[in-house]
Amino acid sequence: MLTTNAHPPVKVTGRHFHVTDAINDYVTRKIESLHLDYPKIIEAHVILEVEKYRHLAEVILVCSNHITIEACEETDDMYAAIDAVVDKVARQMRKYKTRLMRKHRPRKDVIQHLDEHVLHPEPVEEDDQAEHAVVRIERYPVKPMFVDEAVLQLEMSHRQFIVFNNARSSRLNVLYRRKSGDFGLIDPTST
Repeated sequence: MLTTNAHPPVKVTGRHFHVTDAINDYVTRKIESLHLDYPKIIEAHVILEVEKYRHLAEVILVCSNHITIEACEETDDMYAAIDAVVDKVARQMRKYKTRLMRKHRPRKDVIQHLDEHVLHPEPVEEDDQAEHAVVRIERYPVKPMFVDEAVLQLEMSHRQFIVFNNARSSRLNVLYRRKSGDFGLIDPTST
């Protein structure tokens, strides 16, 4: 029998840390206590890490409408880190819902289009390539969304950029944080 209040699956991963049943149950209960009706949580991934005296807890919530909410907290106690990161995620979810309820749309002056700020990459010489090797590959899901949805997504994340498939133009775009606090949009075109 399916219920409408089914809890999202919670995956708990430990780095340099053995996840006990007690901690797994504690994390699961905390994530299940996030009972906001929107955005609906599809799945949750919690990463717990210990580095000497630093206890880190990171939560990644995959929600409906292509929303991903991420938060990370660090304390000297694992349970305190879990509590803090769940509180942070709950605030982000409430913030997202409030903005959506107000029909938040980014101001046109906040989004800097590629036409306004043309990026000129520096040419890479062969000697430079030998010195700089790719040390990490990150798989990044590319989701279709409108620019205003991408702005909300980036505001909810600690990341510096978001790669998305622009639902209006069907082209790959990159939205990034600028030092001034506003956002830039890279909309590649073929030359």
